[in-house]
Amino acid sequence: MSDTTTLDPSSTGIPQDGAAFIREIEALADSLAEVRQGVAKVIFGQQEVVDQTLVTVLAGGHALLIGVPGLAKTRLVETLGTVLGLDDKRIQCTPDLMPADILGSEILDEDSAGKRSFRFVEGPVFAQLLMADEINRASPRTQSALLQAMQEHSISVAGHTRALPSPFHVLATQNPLEQEGTYPLPEAQLDRFLLQVSVGYPDLESERAMLIATTGATDEKPRQILSAEALLKAQRLLRHLPVGETLVEAILGIVRSGRPDTSDVDEVRRHVSWGPGPRASQALMLAVRARAVLDGRLAPSMDDVLALALPVLRHRMALNFAARAEGVSLDSVIERLCAPYR
Repeated sequence: MSDTTTLDPSSTGIPQDGAAFIREIEALADSLAEVRQGVAKVIFGQQEVVDQTLVTVLAGGHALLIGVPGLAKTRLVETLGTVLGLDDKRIQCTPDLMPADILGSEILDEDSAGKRSFRFVEGPVFAQLLMADEINRASPRTQSALLQAMQEHSISVAGHTRALPSPFHVLATQNPLEQEGTYPLPEAQLDRFLLQVSVGYPDLESERAMLIATTGATDEKPRQILSAEALLKAQRLLRHLPVGETLVEAILGIVRSGRPDTSDVDEVRRHVSWGPGPRASQALMLAVRARAVLDGRLAPSMDDVLALALPVLRHRMALNFAARAEGVSLDSVIERLCAPYR
């Protein structure tokens, strides 16, 4: 059995020759290093958050950013839109937000001759990078409309299916302190997010640098480094990155051991209500490839799997009442799943 699993490059601009493929990966890694530097000039002290968000976009997925207000989540999305050369838009979710406010609607027009016809007015979902701010404040009906867009990259309005721009990524934010006026995201929608990114407070030195840089006479502005076409090519390219059989087995082992019905881990059987499905394995496989390219490596390692297990799994598992009563955290359960591979 071969030590690596590979995909046969197709006619999508991916080099057939091994040496050419390596050159493409190295060139992409150099561009991504510039992207990280460009974002770091605007976003201070959130390198892990920036990297996980970039991993999500490179892997072609959506991210859910969890953090208290004022931690530059909105600014991060705006900065990424500029640096990656994407058309970005923002939705402020509220309980009275309707699906048409996101998707768009048909209006009745009348021309100079008095002839009437319907015209579709696009909503903010027609963007390449969409920020859904405080997504859990939107009603279930509006969340379901966004769910279709995230999963199918298309929407249905007035009986017509309309394709969304490519690439299409949703970066949603959620305030963990919110309680009143919120609607918890259903499991089906949570599973559509590739990563759940925890946004914490910056360290002292980063906060000092941010304080000085953002309150002076001038403010650093990001510049475009990539383009939408380059990002699409990068997303296709990283899918051809070889992944060792050892890593494949580790990904399957970690995900499958998180399911209480079949797990041989005692903590999972006692504390987990429901575990991750096959989409978690797919997400982890894509994410480790993206993290390797982001770090300038030609293949992912076990460190990538262990580093991304938490953000991939924490929103795809749920603790039961007994676990919450005993003070067990989901992160500690996932760490237990990763322990045999450290």
